[in-house]
Amino acid sequence: MTDAPETATPATGATRSGFVALLGAPNAGKSTLVNRLVGAKVSIVTHKVQTTRAIVRGIATHDNAQIVFIDTPGIFKPKRRLDTAMVTTAWGGARDADVILVLIDAERGIKGDAAAILERLKDVRQPKVLILNKVDRVDPEKLLKLTATANEAVEFERTFMVSALTGSGCKDLLDFLAKRLPEGPWYYPEDQISDLPMRQLAAEITREKLYLRLHQELPYSSHVETEKWEELPNGSVRIEQVIFVERDSQKKIVLGHKGETIRAIGQASRMEIAGILEQKVHLFLFVKVRENWGDDPERYREMGLDFPH
Repeated sequence: MTDAPETATPATGATRSGFVALLGAPNAGKSTLVNRLVGAKVSIVTHKVQTTRAIVRGIATHDNAQIVFIDTPGIFKPKRRLDTAMVTTAWGGARDADVILVLIDAERGIKGDAAAILERLKDVRQPKVLILNKVDRVDPEKLLKLTATANEAVEFERTFMVSALTGSGCKDLLDFLAKRLPEGPWYYPEDQISDLPMRQLAAEITREKLYLRLHQELPYSSHVETEKWEELPNGSVRIEQVIFVERDSQKKIVLGHKGETIRAIGQASRMEIAGILEQKVHLFLFVKVRENWGDDPERYREMGLDFPH
């Protein structure tokens, strides 16, 4: 076994490490589960479907194992170019993983996108584990039927029943993964929880606040970029971000009456970013119209997506 860097190895015992991909339909609870398993927010969580665009890696240390979670975009039937890029990225992330977790919303059951995922998984060779989420809302008999149906469709090594929201069942899942991953050095320092650069994570947080505030009115094709990040002499940080929308009418929605909406979004985002950085944050938000940004290859590269031709 190759020696790991000193900053990335626990004090005793053989280390294990590997990549674990989460696959599931939109809003199955993947981002909530990643944040729960990692113990901190690394992925945005909103009521709006398909909010995880690029692959977000959250890093959990459990016993002597470092588990690198790949929170892929929700898999659904694509309608537009951005949709196609997200779905392609999700399946690509799964094929690069040591273990695949297949998350099914127990309330919704196996239908639509979830059924299509199980069908396609038959051709994926990686070890697969079934996770039934939101089990606290479903009666045991239905859970047993879901487990049987899924395991008939795909060969799963194990089935776990969890509630990502309350944390029920999550320790059992971490215990299993910590033993299931191959022996090897850790990929990241012990205290690191994500490989997202802070500029990108800050943009994701603002995008989450945007959706939480405007999930009825705003299409998910809006995009946030951190354009300026300046560490100030007094220990605080000045951050400038741009919210890109596709039409003037969307810009008015984001700004709100007398700028009230964007102020509320900025305040919520600033407080969360400051909590993560543990330093004072001065956040300035701007809204710009960039028509048809969903057809711009450069935007896809910035999000970590391949541009579908």
